[in-house]
Amino acid sequence: MVRPVRILFEGAYYHVMNRGQDRRKIYVDNYDYKNFLKALKEACEVYQVEIVAYCLMSNHYHLLVQKVRGQVST
Repeated sequence: MVRPVRILFEGAYYHVMNRGQDRRKIYVDNYDYKNFLKALKEACEVYQVEIVAYCLMSNHYHLLVQKVRGQVST
């Protein structure tokens, strides 16, 4: 079954999550967490989104992002 089309507009909030394959760890140590946050910060600048809230767990993460300007990737 295909998911419904995502409604995209400036100022919208989006829940983004990702999980490791077979629920395996995606972060091994604090260095991995810090590198992920650094990459996330850079991506926010490029794609003009703001992180409102986040939760990083060993095998997945959740982000609440707000689109500041332009389109969101589908």
